Amino acid sequence: MPWLQWLFDARLEFGNGQFLLWREVLGNLFGLLSALGGMRRKVWAWPVGILGNLLLLTVFLGTVFGSPNPVNLLGQAGRQVMFILTSIYGWYRWSRAQHEGGTAVEPQWASWGTRALLVVAMVAGTALLTPLFSALGSFPPVWADAWIFMGSLLATYGMAKGWVEFWLIWVAVDLVGVPLLISAGYWASAFMYVFYGAFTLTGFFVWWRARWRQDGEHVAVETAHLDPTISRR
Repeated sequence: MPWLQWLFDARLEFGNGQFLLWREVLGNLFGLLSALGGMRRKVWAWPVGILGNLLLLTVFLGTVFGSPNPVNLLGQAGRQVMFILTSIYGWYRWSRAQHEGGTAVEPQWASWGTRALLVVAMVAGTALLTPLFSALGSFPPVWADAWIFMGSLLATYGMAKGWVEFWLIWVAVDLVGVPLLISAGYWASAFMYVFYGAFTLTGFFVWWRARWRQDGEHVAVETAHLDPTISRR
């Protein structure tokens, strides 16, 4: 297909032989739209994100898809597959909640036990995946690629569950992702990671405020049940 061939070959070139792949730019723009939808708790955030994941999968498997940038970031590529699978779960979960007459998701704080498990999973998963990614030829430092993969997995799952803390996991991913992507030559993705870092902090406070409002509403309802005269004032 001519348009598909154009999409794979199109690039924006600038000095010293540097360039940006348009599918990398488009994939990150879809990811940004998905993040915006997630912050507003919109179901469409999931399918839009999947489109971006498919584009970025072809970017980070540079040698497999004949990319002008012959660098494989296996953690980055693998997390696109993980994103797609987890997004299908999140899409189903939010859609069902909406069809049952409520909002797509109600932000909630994870328990302290869940937070501890998230930290353990992040560290242990990075340690276990690092030698695997290294053996498969991922770009160094390989631990950073493994960190990004595990953080992305946990953050996406946390978003599907509605945990407010998932935004902070994205911050941890962005802090490691920016220098790795710059060193690998993926400038568009590195720039988006810088932007995502600020955006995810904003998303955290937006969901925190939504959780605070819900807690206030629950307290008001419980108070009204205990003192029926309040509801008549």
